Amino acid sequence: MATVKNILDVKGGDVVTISPDSSVFDALKLMADKGVGAVLVTDGDNIVGILSERDYARKVVLLGKSSKDLPVSEIMTNRVLYVHPGLSVEECMALMTDKHLRHLPVLENNKLVGIISIGDVVKAVMDKKEFIINQLENYIYGH
Repeated sequence: MATVKNILDVKGGDVVTISPDSSVFDALKLMADKGVGAVLVTDGDNIVGILSERDYARKVVLLGKSSKDLPVSEIMTNRVLYVHPGLSVEECMALMTDKHLRHLPVLENNKLVGIISIGDVVKAVMDKKEFIINQLENYIYGH
């Protein structure tokens, strides 16, 4: 059974973070520079929120606010759900689907060790299914 740890072993544990006092504009620039769709908002070692492109679209653009003057803390999602490395990929997919999440921080012993996206989870599920199909084909055709 594939786990969050397996995903992090492949993709690494790098996490893009930003301060709650930073401007939304700076957060968007950081996301663009790093090629990510969300950043964790941290105060020291504490996760205080998460900011996604979706937050920006719904809470800045649609409301006619300026991203240069607006602090991240005003539009970030405060309630951050997280997972631990031992959680199965299927459990992550169920959680992400049920809660409409695209990103999940990964904590181990209350320490941030990575972040996974819905894309990471889907890829892991697809890789597992492809492996099973290959094994079955090898069994059937005697390779």
